Amino acid sequence: MSHASRRKRLRYSHRRRNPPGSAPGTLTVDPSARPSQASLIAYQAQTYHESPQAAIDELLQASTPPEIRWVNVEGLGDVKLLQSLGQRFGLHPLALEDAVNVHQRPKFEDYQGHLFFIVRMPLPNSSSPSTPQSPGAATHNSLEEMQRFHSEQVSIYLGPQFVITLQELPGDTFTSVRKRLRTEGSQFRRLGADYLAYTLIDSVIDAYFPVLEHYGELVEELELAVVETPSPNDILKIHALKRDLLSIRRALWPMRDMLSAILRDDTPLIQDSTRLYLRDCHDHTIQLIDMVETYRELTSGLVDIHLSSVSNRMNEVMKVLTIIATIFIPLTFISGIYGMNFDPAASPWNMPELRSPYGYVSVIAAMTVIAAGLLGWFKYKGWLG
Repeated sequence: MSHASRRKRLRYSHRRRNPPGSAPGTLTVDPSARPSQASLIAYQAQTYHESPQAAIDELLQASTPPEIRWVNVEGLGDVKLLQSLGQRFGLHPLALEDAVNVHQRPKFEDYQGHLFFIVRMPLPNSSSPSTPQSPGAATHNSLEEMQRFHSEQVSIYLGPQFVITLQELPGDTFTSVRKRLRTEGSQFRRLGADYLAYTLIDSVIDAYFPVLEHYGELVEELELAVVETPSPNDILKIHALKRDLLSIRRALWPMRDMLSAILRDDTPLIQDSTRLYLRDCHDHTIQLIDMVETYRELTSGLVDIHLSSVSNRMNEVMKVLTIIATIFIPLTFISGIYGMNFDPAASPWNMPELRSPYGYVSVIAAMTVIAAGLLGWFKYKGWLG
């Protein structure tokens, strides 16, 4: 196997860092994982406290009176911090192991004392070029930027009075959640930790809508490109687009199953009022999956459209060449006859018109009439477009 093929296989493979036979719950972080940076938000109906860079002691101390605490950790490189959070909040070792092995599918687990969710959050990506350009250039640039979908694993732990989120990278889609919590007198603060967990999951799912809207624009632009100006690179772009849509589908489909499992599970940690919101969240995942499936079908049809466009263009080229060749066949025949070296003086039958003062003009006129007649006939038959 070549080095290029080996690198390509590693790109799509997942490496489990725990060696075979390791004890369940063993935390082995990726050496390339980012250092952990924790933040804390603690709130009640009338109180609010936020610490963007919280120390371990602040994260682990008990609050009096009890508050709802949201601990957000960006980066999974600090094993000590993860173990301390697990001991302080009673997190199951298997749930912590799944958090550091970031190749997990979205899922839901009901452990004793807390719930565990895994979701795939789309990473922020640049939007389509906003600089005014010609239509062709804008389409070309946006198509060149379509291979950019990436997602990260977000682990969410829900307890009676706490929510813990573990992220691979800094930056997330929770800005609106933090803004609602900062609003004094917000109804959000009067609700429980389960509602906070719902809003985090819902913000992750809603982040897929602009992503799919962008891919929908790419599908339309690529469809226009393969119809009007097909090129050999279109097949590569189509396969890249199909690969990205497949990645989105693999992130969304398990989240739909995860939400279905949450709605079926009769856990006291999720109130009935929150289940209504989770049901709406489940409907959003179904809508997103329908969008993905629609775009995948359209993308699959682009291959046939591309082949048909290339075939039609080839047929047009062959038609033009055939018409030109057909017109020149009689002209070549006439010029070939008069190119023969016969002596008119040897016999009256040896091209007597060669001695005519109007012979050259007559032949050129005859050839012009024949060419014009053929063009008129082709147009009458509809062969000229």
